[in-house]
Amino acid sequence: MEKLGPELTYVIQEEQLGTGDAVKAAKEYLDDGEVIVLCGDTPLLNGALLKEFLEFHRKEASLVTVLTAETADPAGYGRVIRNEQGKVIKIVEEKDATVEERAIKEINTGTYCFYGPALAKALGLLSRDNKQKEYYLTDVLEILDREGKVTACKTREPRLALGVNNREQLAEAAAILREFKNRQLMDAGVTLIDPRTTYIDVDVEIGPDTVIYPNTFIEGKSRVGKECSVGPATHITDSMLGDKVVIRYSVVADSSIGDNVVIGPFANIRPGSSLDQNVKIGDFVEVKKSSVGEGTKIPHLSYIGDAEIGGGVNIGAGTIVVNYDGKEKHMTRIGSGAFIGCNSNLVAPVTVGDESFVAAGSTITEDVPPGSLAISRARQVVKAEAAYKYLKTGKRKN
Repeated sequence: MEKLGPELTYVIQEEQLGTGDAVKAAKEYLDDGEVIVLCGDTPLLNGALLKEFLEFHRKEASLVTVLTAETADPAGYGRVIRNEQGKVIKIVEEKDATVEERAIKEINTGTYCFYGPALAKALGLLSRDNKQKEYYLTDVLEILDREGKVTACKTREPRLALGVNNREQLAEAAAILREFKNRQLMDAGVTLIDPRTTYIDVDVEIGPDTVIYPNTFIEGKSRVGKECSVGPATHITDSMLGDKVVIRYSVVADSSIGDNVVIGPFANIRPGSSLDQNVKIGDFVEVKKSSVGEGTKIPHLSYIGDAEIGGGVNIGAGTIVVNYDGKEKHMTRIGSGAFIGCNSNLVAPVTVGDESFVAAGSTITEDVPPGSLAISRARQVVKAEAAYKYLKTGKRKN
């Protein structure tokens, strides 16, 4: 209910006495128009199929139209019974079906379109004279068949009518959705190297001439631009990628990635991050809730958290933004054109100015003005031959 919102009217079936009883609970809301009844366990039914179904019902001018499907394994479904002329006369639930009726391959998907007044009248004539002692909505078809036209619309894609009642069927439904989505993307010019090992959510958008490599997951509301290369073994969630982005063996979540950005291998772009165009994020780099300016390079082995980094910055290997003091997170700002040497620690809150230089191995605890060189490390001391004395090996002879 929270997902669908308060603008809908919700009706509760107080006692579970069958599908007919469930619809009867909403009887007072039926009007002179059309009433579509759907099952909650058929998640693959889509708008296109329902539109086609409704148009068929209107064209046939029926009191009721049932959506049917032909399946190789009809177990668990009600069977559609037709007469010699091919007209639907009733639907028999599996538990009430004879051996001959169970052999029928055409099933009821549980999707109906009724003429409202006819449905309301038929609901009052339902009985519980069956093995389940329930009110079957399927019995309405037999009642309406005596009063007017009953038709069946057989779907060309029976898998869309798959019912989900256990984890195995849920996995099957997810696989079908992926197949449809992958086919749609490939028809639109996206290359999937191995569709069977590519997992893309239905709401994801991908531009043409993008290549997706195996074992890649793209989830949520993600958008991927054109001419990108994603994967293999990459996981993207709710993120926006520009054009010509390259991501390999990496994770990107809730972030914005500009054009021509290169990420990976083995990088982790965490939520709240923004990478401008032409940025390079190399192996074993983690970026969290940070903005990185155009052309900046963070090639390897770095942690960037709660930071604002300008354009054209070079972050040396092993650089750590120390953003947490044990109680709170603090910001680090690095100006455009700055150079951060390898193995540096930037202890937040701190600002490194534009075009400044942090020497390798430094721990920076105070702001560095623009254009300055900051060195914060112990001076190297070399004691000649001290190691030999320590090891008691004596002076090495030439």
